[in-house]
Amino acid sequence: MSALPAAQARPAEAGRPGTIARIAVACLGEELETYPKPGLVSHVDSGSHADMDAGTFRASAAALEPWFSELARAGAAGAPMPALRRIGIAAEAAMRAATGGVNTHRGAIFGLGLLCAAAGGSACRPAGPDGSLGALVRARYADGILDGPVLLHAPGARARRRHGVGGAPAEAAAGFPTLYGVGLPALRRGRRLRPGDPEAARVEACLALVAHLEDTNLLHRGGPEGYAFARGAAARFIAEGGVGRADWRPRAEALHRAFVERNLSPGGAADLLAMTLFVGAVEGAPA
Repeated sequence: MSALPAAQARPAEAGRPGTIARIAVACLGEELETYPKPGLVSHVDSGSHADMDAGTFRASAAALEPWFSELARAGAAGAPMPALRRIGIAAEAAMRAATGGVNTHRGAIFGLGLLCAAAGGSACRPAGPDGSLGALVRARYADGILDGPVLLHAPGARARRRHGVGGAPAEAAAGFPTLYGVGLPALRRGRRLRPGDPEAARVEACLALVAHLEDTNLLHRGGPEGYAFARGAAARFIAEGGVGRADWRPRAEALHRAFVERNLSPGGAADLLAMTLFVGAVEGAPA
């Protein structure tokens, strides 16, 4: 996997499609190298998944790098949402070819792909009142996101219809409010609580996202009961001190095991964690 630590991207290179793509893949790698994440695949174990592991995720992320670059290039050219969607479909095919058909990063192709397009286009657009990548996604792509085709048999789409939640499309069309309102603040808080331990900061952000996000992966795997358990357990972890407690790691490991026992996997939160890391890198969010 290509690795470009986000903090090392030079300003002159930050808007280049290749650099944007390398940052995106590096952030997928940082998400994978985060443990414990409840029920999720990491470099330590496969969580609640029997069909994928860390190697599957690394192969997938490497296969996506040229497509993230293509999305950034399309964003710089002002391409509309249908053009981005065609690139995303090709990216998904590359992912499945790399993983033997396993869906490792479909949600990241959508959300992180939109942010790559926004990063590519941000240099070509006057700064608005917000100026963030999320604001650009909202302004340029919201209508196309909400008017796009519905994948009737996709697990996330079924969960959205059955349970009446907005899921990833609504989050993206709104400019990723959970990323900006929950993910980034939690990442900064984790860095303050555990200076010099970036993994702990990522765990803090992940658990905060699990507690707040309308994650259709949880609804699909656990139904309303599992969804409520997952969000409540993550919220308690944060409310009781998060990674600021001396025993944060065994508490997070116990939560991970509880999710695995219930076959729960908050894949939407994992995608949003990678996206939070990407936004923090590209926008230069303070620690």
